[in-house]
Amino acid sequence: MLLEEVFDMTNVIQTLDFNMGILDHTRDALADGVVKTGDVIDNYSFAIASVFDRRDTEGNVILKWHALDGKEAKGIKAERALFANILMDRDPKFIKSTNAEGKRTPTATVDTYWQRVKIASGYVPKGKVSGGTDVDAKTAAELKTMINRIVDAEENGKDCHASVILDSLKEAYVVLTGEAYNAGK
Repeated sequence: MLLEEVFDMTNVIQTLDFNMGILDHTRDALADGVVKTGDVIDNYSFAIASVFDRRDTEGNVILKWHALDGKEAKGIKAERALFANILMDRDPKFIKSTNAEGKRTPTATVDTYWQRVKIASGYVPKGKVSGGTDVDAKTAAELKTMINRIVDAEENGKDCHASVILDSLKEAYVVLTGEAYNAGK
């Protein structure tokens, strides 16, 4: 069940200075289950959008949170830092380094998880098909991962039963994307 189905957000968050507890709860939930995808990431993304998306007087989104910049992005930058810190607090594997003053630098894995949160909110990475959160786009991405895994195994001389379905997976990828599978892209 998605967060939007559980909470009526209009009564919870009215301004940035008001209760941001929803971000605390969803950030904690994501950090607890960070290796999972799906509802946890969607809920956190929804909470961030509820707090930071810019809306007109009728409530329509005029600028998504991931498109904010300059002074408008101050809250998002703070949320990103909280996200990274909670991951590093929960598991040292997310700490790349610590300097002499004790400031920690997160690993690239933290950036990957943050990117997933942005994508769940509608952000389209450069060079990607728009609509990154729809079923076809997710399925195409998963197909490409499977194809790459099989191709890598074959190239490394490993016996792989999945090789039998490799051509079928490539055909499915073409159907979903309209493009032929191209290794490494």
